[in-house]
Amino acid sequence: MPLERLQKFLSRAGVASRRAAEEWILAGRVTVNGRVVRELGVKIDPDRDVVKADGRRVRLEPPLTVLLHKPYGYVSTTKDPQGRRVVTELLGEKGARLYPVGRLDYDATGLLLLTNDGELAQRLTHPRYQVPRTYRATVEGEVSRETLHLLADGVEVDNRPVAAAVEVRKLEAEKTVLEITVREGRYHLIKRLLAQVGHPVLKLKRIAFGPLRLGRLPRGAHRVLTPREMEALKAGMKRR
Repeated sequence: MPLERLQKFLSRAGVASRRAAEEWILAGRVTVNGRVVRELGVKIDPDRDVVKADGRRVRLEPPLTVLLHKPYGYVSTTKDPQGRRVVTELLGEKGARLYPVGRLDYDATGLLLLTNDGELAQRLTHPRYQVPRTYRATVEGEVSRETLHLLADGVEVDNRPVAAAVEVRKLEAEKTVLEITVREGRYHLIKRLLAQVGHPVLKLKRIAFGPLRLGRLPRGAHRVLTPREMEALKAGMKRR
């Protein structure tokens, strides 16, 4: 087998995304054949070299991606220094070798992907691929047509415009339920975007990621993606 960059191997093995794997290497958390490696240019032979991350042997496993209906009150990480519940606890034995693709807020619910395929995770979350995410947001107030046009044209968040496809699904007294689609995953993006136009989010649920829909999967449950879903997911990652 040809030599492979260490960070790419760690990513393929599901340790972390390639960018995060580089941080692990620079922090001295990775060894190759018993020697700590801190340089990013190191190449290894996946069949012969013994690679460990935080003292644990790293081996390539068959790629696995699952779709989880994240409940309220879980953080989208594998560990939490504050001791809060993490989403991998919901996956049983699978949770030990999967990590989240992007994040959903602690108080948000809905569709969250977890995978051991670092390359897939990196492509799904990188801005250049513009994978759409669709959310159902309950917001304060009645949203005007002018505000909907403003969101579609683009609202600045962190001095960068965000254009969103928005559809009003349901109107209630003193609040509105929207379906809103964006093509990036910045921190608290939906909450900040809607706050910018004067409609703070009361409740947020992700209902779609790329071609995948949450459907009727019960809250807290998960399922493995089918080969057809994996093909559709990868086909939708077209570089912009």
